[in-house]
Amino acid sequence: MNALMDMCGGLNFTVLGFPCNQFGLQENHETLNILQYVRPGRGFLPKFPIFSRIEVNGSDEHPLYAYLKETLPFVNPVIGDIRKLYWSPIKANDIRWNFEKFLITADGVPYKRYDPHCPFEEVERDIATLLQGRHLS
Repeated sequence: MNALMDMCGGLNFTVLGFPCNQFGLQENHETLNILQYVRPGRGFLPKFPIFSRIEVNGSDEHPLYAYLKETLPFVNPVIGDIRKLYWSPIKANDIRWNFEKFLITADGVPYKRYDPHCPFEEVERDIATLLQGRHLS
């Protein structure tokens, strides 16, 4: 994400980070302590805002994520290993794992949703396309 900020940070673009502890309890520390576990390792300093930890799924999901998931539903019917998912109820459009991404236009319109395993080059291409003022196909 820092690389994206280096590439696009001055071009009406920003990354927003929302830590969540609903996936294998991977982010069970305070927000500031979470950063010490982010690759490339100790001393990581984000070049983008990181907000307080929130819930992105289930009965206590944050309204922003409820809206994003409703607007850009996920098409993969496989939710994952339910032993590592810490929310209820589980719904088809839920976020599957950490590092799932949403691309939002400069006008605040949800544009595209990315699986955590999506090649980062695809995300970069889509951002570049939006910054150039063209719609994605």
